[in-house]
Amino acid sequence: MKIAFLGLGNMGAPMARNLVAAGHDLIGFDAQLTAVDGIELAASATDAVADAEAVITMLPNGDILRQVYAHIVPAAPAGSLFVDCTTADVDSAVAAAREAEQAGHLALDAPVSGGVAGAQAGTLTFMVGGSPAAFERAAPLLDTMGQRAIACGPSGSGQAAKICNNMLLGITMAGTCEAIALADSLGLDRQAFFDVVSTSSGQCWSINTYCPMPGIGPASPADNDYKPGFAAELMLKDLDLSQKAAGASGTATPLGATASDLYRAFVEGTGTGKDFSAILKHIEAMKRRS
Repeated sequence: MKIAFLGLGNMGAPMARNLVAAGHDLIGFDAQLTAVDGIELAASATDAVADAEAVITMLPNGDILRQVYAHIVPAAPAGSLFVDCTTADVDSAVAAAREAEQAGHLALDAPVSGGVAGAQAGTLTFMVGGSPAAFERAAPLLDTMGQRAIACGPSGSGQAAKICNNMLLGITMAGTCEAIALADSLGLDRQAFFDVVSTSSGQCWSINTYCPMPGIGPASPADNDYKPGFAAELMLKDLDLSQKAAGASGTATPLGATASDLYRAFVEGTGTGKDFSAILKHIEAMKRRS
């Protein structure tokens, strides 16, 4: 398939390389990059999509998504497939899909879970919103870039699923780090703590798979000086999206709000450029208020 891939950063570039390795004819574009190893680049976004059967985007946010779609939707051949993997607000995802569909294209919002490691290994999970026809047509591409694609409903549903999932992830990681800090204060051995929690009712992905304690459990960013698999500032972005969605829908999310506040303080302090699990250090440094 002829594919245009727009947005070739830490996530987009390995996703694009997996498509190239699978034999697809791919051309990329990134406004911030002049060369990307293993990927042919177009001179502009509109040039990239001119002959594309499928257009995949992995962009920083919903505002940029809207701006890019305003340029590329009219430039793509009729009946192209648009797959947006940006993590954006639901309104922007729906607006982008509507713009593409009104121009005669198929469109999906398909944000991902799995981080840079998942993008490199082709093991991402895609949360997909859009029509069954678009999902069916995109399935071979999603299968190449990931190990699972879940149809969540109409346009915007993929973003809704991603926002809810990552709010829960932020909450559980913050809770895991609080429990570790308390265990440390009580003199518990960290390995013993892990062995108990990872096999008891407190078990969760944040402790069992992505443990924030160096040298404990499976290898994680904690074992690499907290270099990001999923950056703290990206977690803050997703938590903020969850709170905007909660406000718009009138939904009470007190733990999500607290997690958002914690990550904001962390990112504005020492967390920029660190993995989101490094919030352990931020929580350890906090003092209890009476």
